[in-house]
Amino acid sequence: MPRKRTPDQPTTETETTAVAEPVPDQNGEQRPSFVERLGERNNRITAPDPFGIASDFAAGVRLFESRQDRLMAIKFDEKPSQEVIDRLKDSGFRWNPRDKVWVHPIRVESARTTRIEAERLYQEVRQMIRQDKGIETGQEVPF
Repeated sequence: MPRKRTPDQPTTETETTAVAEPVPDQNGEQRPSFVERLGERNNRITAPDPFGIASDFAAGVRLFESRQDRLMAIKFDEKPSQEVIDRLKDSGFRWNPRDKVWVHPIRVESARTTRIEAERLYQEVRQMIRQDKGIETGQEVPF
């Protein structure tokens, strides 16, 4: 059912588009309109990419995921032993000389499996490096 127009309602189309102006709240302060808040949502700051999943600073190894590049990455502070390198290659990781990280692509059909396997490989490699360095094995803080 159409509403009846009252005299205080705008009469032209240009007057009705002025909805985006800030609206005062209960305290009389200006707050952003829905349209302004919607615009802020589109300009949100996103999570860093790549983002860290796990780090072992004592062993000098970190696990990352890049959603933008669709890659899992393992980064070492110093060159790992040949045994560790062979294990990475056997798991499908490849050396990326530009970024100096070992990477594995994440495919849509196997994304979850790739992430799980990368985390398992990270744990295995981390233990290998800890043994090589003579660091006692302990519980790792994932973040």
